[in-house]
Amino acid sequence: MNTSPFAIGITGISGRMGQALRRSLTAAIESGAPASYAGGSSRTIAPNAAAALNDAKDAPLTTDALFTAADCIIDFTKPEALEHHLSLAIRHKKSLVIGTTGLTIAQESAIESAAAHIPIVYAANMSIGVNILLALVEKTAAILDAGFDIEIVETHHKHKIDAPSGTAIALGKAAAKGRDIDLSSHMATERSGVRNKGDIGFAVLRGGDVIGEHTVGFYGPHERIELTHKAGDRSLFAEGAIKAALWLNGKDNGLYTMRDVLGLA
Repeated sequence: MNTSPFAIGITGISGRMGQALRRSLTAAIESGAPASYAGGSSRTIAPNAAAALNDAKDAPLTTDALFTAADCIIDFTKPEALEHHLSLAIRHKKSLVIGTTGLTIAQESAIESAAAHIPIVYAANMSIGVNILLALVEKTAAILDAGFDIEIVETHHKHKIDAPSGTAIALGKAAAKGRDIDLSSHMATERSGVRNKGDIGFAVLRGGDVIGEHTVGFYGPHERIELTHKAGDRSLFAEGAIKAALWLNGKDNGLYTMRDVLGLA
């Protein structure tokens, strides 16, 4: 029986999220988590990256070397890297935690196919609070009838590329599931004209350094319910991803979400 610590690797180690993941993993290991740091990969090395990674000897690995060394890899990189990372994980039989946003339907289907061969946690948002919010949105949508309009408002920093955010879309899917409808046929992002009954509306705000804020409103004829989550620090996403990676140790092949990790499924 293998008694070695569960080795966790991080793609995109020199980026902001990669560095946050590295710090959270270090904190978890120092607190007694049964894990070790297998290394990180990077396409580019930012100035002073070694200092930011808390270890002057922490030289980034190639992606192939990382997938050889690690038992589980956490990936928050760009969508165009997904196919390569999935193929490496399948080849080396390594588990994956995927937090990359802005994926296409085809890329999400590729994740589902890969999960037949390896265990994967895929979530648009790794925050514990957001995943509680997802459960609350689904339940609230199931309770309230179509007389309550559903609107989702999200705010992020000015550098964010995808819009609506992956989390906003996940919230829309949760609301649609509660209503037993298909989001794709009820998703409204163009807000000119009269609102159609049954639509799930999305509004996007971009500016400054906002890490992430999401509000789901249920607007009835004489009252409204608003459910909100505000992220105060990027570390909360990293902490959730580390929790997901540790949870995957010993899991069967399959596609899991943070709701599985947190026991909310």
